[in-house]
Amino acid sequence: MTNVRLAPRLRDRLGALLVGPGWRRLALLRRSAAAVLAVAALVLALAPRTGAGGVPLVVTAVDLPAGSMLLAEQLAVREWPADLTPTGAVREVAGAAGRVLVGAARSGEPLTDVRLAGSGLALGGGAGAAAVPVRLADAGVAAVLVPGSRVDVVTVGARTDEPIVLAAAATVLAVLPEDSRTSGRLVLVATAPGQAARVAAAALADQVAITLR
Repeated sequence: MTNVRLAPRLRDRLGALLVGPGWRRLALLRRSAAAVLAVAALVLALAPRTGAGGVPLVVTAVDLPAGSMLLAEQLAVREWPADLTPTGAVREVAGAAGRVLVGAARSGEPLTDVRLAGSGLALGGGAGAAAVPVRLADAGVAAVLVPGSRVDVVTVGARTDEPIVLAAAATVLAVLPEDSRTSGRLVLVATAPGQAARVAAAALADQVAITLR
């Protein structure tokens, strides 16, 4: 390949153009534009996906223990990425308010249908139903109970072979986790108001048990 030699005067003029003010300004503009584009790309990558790709979901606004009856003020609606939406997610506060939380929930956790027991406390108890806790000494019975189980709450009668039914066809709302500070598992059941009072009173003085239907 033939080397092309420039005349000294032409070479000096070309060098002056390359290092002159105009060339430096052009290089500075290019570097500035590249920096702006890099920052814009980073902002777009970190920005949360909202708008058309988001769907409204009901989440808990505070930490809640298992067995809590959900109040509207404990819930909130948040935008959630459509591709991360769990199956059975609750979309409106009215769909969760008044229902019982099966397991504990952290603040900001989306609610789904399997986390909720009953349509309010009417499940199994009719209109105006009440919830009452029953402590079970037999861990084996508690292990087979799930929200929605239909049970009878009984206590011993004058004769051991004649139990007294305190609440018939009650519905299990929640089986609370074991607590090392107490004995027995606590089960929350929905009954008619009169039955709930009988169960609560019997639990204070007598041994109360649950039979599965």
